[in-house]
Amino acid sequence: MTPPLKPWLPIPTDSDFSIYNLPFGIFSTQGDMRRPGMAIGDHIVDLRALPAVSLQDIPGIDPEVFSKPTLNDFISLGKPVWQAVRQQVQQLLTDENSPLRTEYAQALIPMKKATMHLPVRIGDYTDFYSSLEHATNVGTMFRGKDNALMPNWKHLPVAYHGRASSVVVSGTPLHRPRGQMMPPDAAQPIFGQSRALDFELEMAFVVGKDSALGQPVTIQDAEEHIFGFVLFNDWSARDIQKWEYVPLGPFLGKNFGSSMSPWIVTLDALEPFRVASPKQEPEPLPYLQTVGKYNFDIQLEVLIQAEGKESAVVTRSNFKHMYWNVCQQLAHHTVNGCNIKVGDLMASGTISGQDPQSFGSMLELTGNGAQPLHLPGGSTRKFVEDHDTVTMRGFAEKEGMRVGFGEVSTKILPAV
Repeated sequence: MTPPLKPWLPIPTDSDFSIYNLPFGIFSTQGDMRRPGMAIGDHIVDLRALPAVSLQDIPGIDPEVFSKPTLNDFISLGKPVWQAVRQQVQQLLTDENSPLRTEYAQALIPMKKATMHLPVRIGDYTDFYSSLEHATNVGTMFRGKDNALMPNWKHLPVAYHGRASSVVVSGTPLHRPRGQMMPPDAAQPIFGQSRALDFELEMAFVVGKDSALGQPVTIQDAEEHIFGFVLFNDWSARDIQKWEYVPLGPFLGKNFGSSMSPWIVTLDALEPFRVASPKQEPEPLPYLQTVGKYNFDIQLEVLIQAEGKESAVVTRSNFKHMYWNVCQQLAHHTVNGCNIKVGDLMASGTISGQDPQSFGSMLELTGNGAQPLHLPGGSTRKFVEDHDTVTMRGFAEKEGMRVGFGEVSTKILPAV
């Protein structure tokens, strides 16, 4: 067994940002520019301040990427560079004689003095529908138990192309959307603000390597194109979506906003938490077949806080439940020759488990509003209300190692 890593910087035992994690993000401080950093405990390692220490010796490195307002240029340098930077910073944080403790101590920025920003420039965003439990729950609700899954669902990772322009970082409020809806038993649709605003508990991966137009990414090569993962809330206006989605799928019910956590956790950090995927029946076509551990044991939870009240956990789930894994998602996305680019975002779809307390949306948790949730202070919720704050958290933990994602938190403001 590898000896445990011992950082010289004090780190809370329950911190998501342990020495085993070191995720990448974009931050700024008062009076200074946005720039890349890495999270460690309650601090951020300012990568712009480190090239003079040792990062400049990494083959293929370009120190200019550490002065950019997004991670795209850094990611484009390639996986060997990301790995080398992470390993070098890990060494600087565990070496008792590290220059990061002395002459470069200014490179450690307290998180409370920093503002986090969207970590990548997102060119395209795709949302999958990869949880068997979620698809079954929703399908049963609207089509009945015998027709819960569409005929294609167990043969391919279903997805739609979302709107990259409205993906926002944690802490950015969103307004309740307006659109067309068809009330029950109505003869004509109405226009107004959504009455069924919902969260969707998801994770997403950031593409770390371009592919060429016309050249599919195979299952075997898929992880070479993945930089890392974030928490993701793919907001849904259920009433708008229900009226508009036939025949072409989600539109205004989705594109008003999606929220993501600011820190990107790398595949290397998640390596110890791999688990086997659920058994797939029928067996997928050859280009989608995987052998080995392609899922990740990441514990997830969602909290709702009514304004002025205590927050309450409304669901706990796990990323390991996903029927279609991320490599299958990427292989299917590109099998027709569709190219991907660094910074593209691929969301998992709502993550639900088998237990009702593990469902990943209000639609499922409340039975489409039929069984409201009870929150502290005596209030109830069928769906998310104005001034509610929804927070998602996630972490993996094993043998003394904790790798977390922080949180993605969003307050809902009234419609404009």
